[in-house]
Amino acid sequence: MKIFIKNMVCPRCIMVVESTLVKLSIPFVTIDLGEVTLEQPLSSELRSQLETELQKIGFQLIDEKKDRLVEQVKVLLVKLIYDNVELKVNLSDYLSDKLSMDYTYISNQFSEMEKTTIEKYFIAQKIERVKELLRYDEMSLSEIAFQLNYSSVAHLSGQFKRVTGLTPSQFKQKGDLQRRPIDQV
Repeated sequence: MKIFIKNMVCPRCIMVVESTLVKLSIPFVTIDLGEVTLEQPLSSELRSQLETELQKIGFQLIDEKKDRLVEQVKVLLVKLIYDNVELKVNLSDYLSDKLSMDYTYISNQFSEMEKTTIEKYFIAQKIERVKELLRYDEMSLSEIAFQLNYSSVAHLSGQFKRVTGLTPSQFKQKGDLQRRPIDQV
């Protein structure tokens, strides 16, 4: 049996959910971003306990099909960015293939639930990743652009400025390297 969990966006999230399941003595088979495969269905009491514990740490069980779809899209996009996956096809084809659904349907559901497009969400996530990498100050802007699959530094800089109002250099010079958590983008 699978359960879906909102706001699982990183490997640490998996560890936290795993410790919660262990704490509640809920046997599981696998844990991945956004979903857990359980050995058996949960009783309503145990499900309620799990939901309460997850909410305490910023997660939420997802029951609605639309919510699950949106969370799956978010997880796929975050994985693309943080796992340095180079897309061999356009984003719409990638999502359509991974979710085995028509992209128009995916896009409409996402936009309805999130009040933004998939593309704008993806760009916002990429810009937050750029901010993170700029903050570490371990890579040049060219390396960051390459890692995040931008066609050029100019493309990255232009997109960064449109989203933040600053160039990457201005952002670094400002010293106030504020980022938003992935699940709040």
